[in-house]
Amino acid sequence: MGDTPSTADTRSGDRYARELERHLDWLDTFTSTALGVLAAASGIYTYLGVRTLLDDPGVWTTFAALSYSIAVSVGIFVFWSYMLRLLPAVRTAAARGGLLLTMALGCVAIIAMSSWLNAAALAGGAAVETHMATTVQQYQAALERAHANAVAGQSLSRDVARVRQSFDDLSEQEAGGTLSGFSGRGAVFRVLTQKGAELAALEDQMTVVAQPIEDAFAQGNTILARMRSLSVEPGGIEDRTVRFSEDAVELSGLITQLRQLNPAPLVARAAQDLADAVVLPELDGSSADIRAGQNSTINSVLSLVEQRAATLTAAATEVLALPQPSEAIYTPLSAADAVIVYAGNFIPAWAGAISIDLLPAVLVFIIMVVQAAIRGGRGETMTDDRMTVGELRSALAAADLLRQTEPGPHDPAAAPLRPGP
Repeated sequence: MGDTPSTADTRSGDRYARELERHLDWLDTFTSTALGVLAAASGIYTYLGVRTLLDDPGVWTTFAALSYSIAVSVGIFVFWSYMLRLLPAVRTAAARGGLLLTMALGCVAIIAMSSWLNAAALAGGAAVETHMATTVQQYQAALERAHANAVAGQSLSRDVARVRQSFDDLSEQEAGGTLSGFSGRGAVFRVLTQKGAELAALEDQMTVVAQPIEDAFAQGNTILARMRSLSVEPGGIEDRTVRFSEDAVELSGLITQLRQLNPAPLVARAAQDLADAVVLPELDGSSADIRAGQNSTINSVLSLVEQRAATLTAAATEVLALPQPSEAIYTPLSAADAVIVYAGNFIPAWAGAISIDLLPAVLVFIIMVVQAAIRGGRGETMTDDRMTVGELRSALAAADLLRQTEPGPHDPAAAPLRPGP
């Protein structure tokens, strides 16, 4: 008689399970080796990453970095060996969930102790160069803003010159008797020339700082060009960062100098003094009518001074209200820190660094699926079909020995038979 459908299905499932087991047996021959290679590769990159964090190039530093990398390699190998063997073998949901949680925690630990150092080894130099390039952009924006503000403050010299010219013209008119009605260089003339002289002195101060502003800006651009070349120059990153830091300090000083050379605050203070600090001369008219005319004209001149001062103050306030240059400060970063700060720019490096550590997780899930398929094909029955020839011979010999030692059916107390010679 043929096999029943259930028996045929059982045999088919058992053959399917034996086929998968043969594949697993073959894969087991090199799985440990492959896992060891991955762990060793991760340890090498971890060693390179650790060296970027340690400044001392001595023997003990090398020994410490090597010890850490070996510990990481051993930890990764042992951890994934446990997962490859235990997680696919468990059957209950509670055990599987507990091991999956353990694997997740282990993956986090591996990333924390190894993957970020691997990323530092893969892209640490490029990350430091990115930090330098970003810093150059910040310094360039600060330099241009400081120069623009200084030039805007320097442009106030035209307003000062216009107000000073108005006082010069009024003083000439007063000398001809046009303002007070009495010609000569009396009290009104002295008030006008006093304010004109103050504005002329202010104008001279603004003229003096014009060339230093342009010189500082040109020098700053030269330093920026040197910093840009350092950010892309081939060679050791340590030496370049030292020179970059020196240029950054010098450029910060130039930006501060440009802020100090901005004449807008000087104009604002001078405009305030123009209205407040007025030395009224003694009226020197020969008659009461002349002195009354001088007094009236001086009051008008003082009103004009207040108006001109308000105009200069408003112009200076507009310049002072311009956005100030940002505080560009270069903070040196190690390769490991730079990789973290600019992680978004180095996603492929991070993906490679993490993948080399967490790739065995894919193998764990593959074996879990295959083991589940084996159990599903074989069911709950046990089989000895996977016995080797040697195991089969041993089993047959043991069965023969048991049959020889069994008592006879008519002699329950008979002694066990001894094997023949």
